[in-house]
Order: sequence, then structure tokens, then C-alpha cells
Amino acid sequence: MKNSEKRLNGSDQEVVSEDILPHFWLITVQILFGTLPVIGKIVLQEIPAVSLVGFRVFITAIVLFMFQRLYRGDLHLDNRRDYFNLFLLSFLGVTFNQLFFIGGLSLTKAANTSLLAATIPIFTLAIGIFLRMEKFHPAKLLGILCGLIGVLILIDIKNASFSSQTTIGDILIVLNSLSYGTYVAISKQTFLRQGAMKSITWIFIFASLFCVPLGLFSLSQVEISEIPLKVWLLVGYIAIFATCIPYILNAMALSKISPSSVAVYIYFQPLVGFSSAVIFLGETISTSTVIGAFLIFAGVFITVKRNTKQTKNE
Repeated sequence: MKNSEKRLNGSDQEVVSEDILPHFWLITVQILFGTLPVIGKIVLQEIPAVSLVGFRVFITAIVLFMFQRLYRGDLHLDNRRDYFNLFLLSFLGVTFNQLFFIGGLSLTKAANTSLLAATIPIFTLAIGIFLRMEKFHPAKLLGILCGLIGVLILIDIKNASFSSQTTIGDILIVLNSLSYGTYVAISKQTFLRQGAMKSITWIFIFASLFCVPLGLFSLSQVEISEIPLKVWLLVGYIAIFATCIPYILNAMALSKISPSSVAVYIYFQPLVGFSSAVIFLGETISTSTVIGAFLIFAGVFITVKRNTKQTKNE
């Protein structure tokens, strides 16, 4: 009797661990992505934006390819249709996503970018429901809207300024959000069939076919010998810690929980930025910051809780 109880307890612990791990991965993703703006600004002083995208994609593709070949075996896909699926996902999740974001960032205000990027979870939920990949429930919408309001409070919507001067940049950021939201919404089944590591490796191999030539062309306008060693080290950090690892963890989480749950964690990124400012820059925490943070946590909790219940019922 005692042995059966021990086995049961061990099984319960494994189930709890499987439930918690994806959320730990997603928090890690947002922390790593959250370091990108500060480090990226330093690098962009020396290297053109499109070149940085090329380096991010190329280094990540090489690291993933070597890891897959050395430790996971070949890159063969059992389902030939998934080569096309991953090719499409490479455009949505990497090529379009990064080029639209960097292009938009250079043509609009930072506050506009933060505000418009907060539409990603809404696009993810809407596309998932439209394609019947996810079931609608009012609690999901409530959670996403709650998190969105928290983000708006954190970034202070009054700092945003939409005018004819920022129109093109704003449109590019919206296209970036739509592109990444679609990627999150439709990638789950492919990741389940082929595995997160193999899928992400192919996505970055396909993306490098477009991003690397564009990056090299852009880099040809820069005197490479004058770029400091520190900048190249930061490029390596961005490629591995702010690109490779987050994309892998995101894919692993997508294979375990619903796309809307994955997307809603994006709301943590502004929170990471504000926390960094408090810790490293000595900025003070205001009442609005506390309220915004509370709403973000509440929004994530409501969305994840609803999706967890729905998954167990299914």
C-alpha cells in the first residue's frame, strides 16, 4: 500500500512539474528578450539594424544546426509538408517579424512601439479562433485585455504620439505584431509533430537564406575594422541569449500549452524593463507602476488558468 502511494505521489509530482515548467520557460523568455532593447541600442550605434538581424539569424542558425547534428541526430522531417510549414513560419516568426520591428522602430517613437507591440496576444487569440485552432472563452479575452491595460499604464499612453510623421513606422510595428501573433497561433501542431529543437533549427536555416544576404549588403557600408571587440561580444550575446535560447524555450512552451497562454506572457516584457530601471538605474516605483504590474500578473493568471482548465477538460 505504501509503495503504491509513493508511486502515486511521484506521478503527481511529475504532472505538477510538467504543468509548471512551460510557465517558467516563458518567464525566462521575457527576461532574456527584455535585455535586448538596452544591449541592442549599444550595438546599433556601430552596426546597421539590418546587419544586426543578419548576425542574429546566422549565429542562431549555426548554433542550432551544430547542436541538432551533434546531440539530436539528423534534420530529416517525416512529414514532407512540414518543410513548407517551417518555411512559412520562418517568415512569420523571424524574417518579417524582425525586419518589420527594426524598420518600424527607426521610423516611430519608442512609446508607440511598446503600445502597438502589446497587440500581439490579441492577434494570436483572434487568429487562433478564426482558424479554429483555439476555442473562444470570455475569460481568455478578459485576461488579455486586463494585461493590455496594465501595459498601457506602465508605458504611459500619453507618451505615444500618432501623427503623419510616424504613420509608416506605426504600420510596420502593427505588421510585426500581426506576423508574430500569426506565428504563435499556427506553429503549435508543427512543433508537436517535429519537436521544438528540430523545428526551430529549420526555421532559422530558412530565415538565414533571406536575412543574411540583406545583413551583409547593409554591413558593406560600414568599416568593419573600426567596430570595437565589445560590440562583437554583445552581438554574440544577442544571438545566443536574446534570440537562440528564447526561441527554443518559446517553441517548447508552445508544444505544452495554448498559443494564447504563450502570447500573453509578452506583457511581462515592459515589466522586465521597468524592473531593470529600478534595480540598475535607481528609478523609483510609482503607484501607477504597482497597478500596472498587478494588472499584468492578473491578466496572465486569468488567461493561463482558463486555458489550463480547458486543456484538462479536453
